[in-house]
Amino acid sequence: MHPGFIWTPLVENFLKEQSKKSGRSVEDLRKELDSRHPIGHIGEPNDIAYGVLYLVSEDAKFVTGSELIIDGGYTTT
Repeated sequence: MHPGFIWTPLVENFLKEQSKKSGRSVEDLRKELDSRHPIGHIGEPNDIAYGVLYLVSEDAKFVTGSELIIDGGYTTT
């Protein structure tokens, strides 16, 4: 699985540190990060969880050696 930016405490803390260094607000930095994704926003933990649920479900019983990219289009830019 290849997750993109997911709004977790790790990303939030990273943006807080960047905010201190740059003087920009966390909200502005989040909007900038959102804009880097063609879908218009970074992901949420549930976005990854649903990918995992698919892989362990009967729907994926014939899926082997697949790469599941869940990144809101980030790698397409």
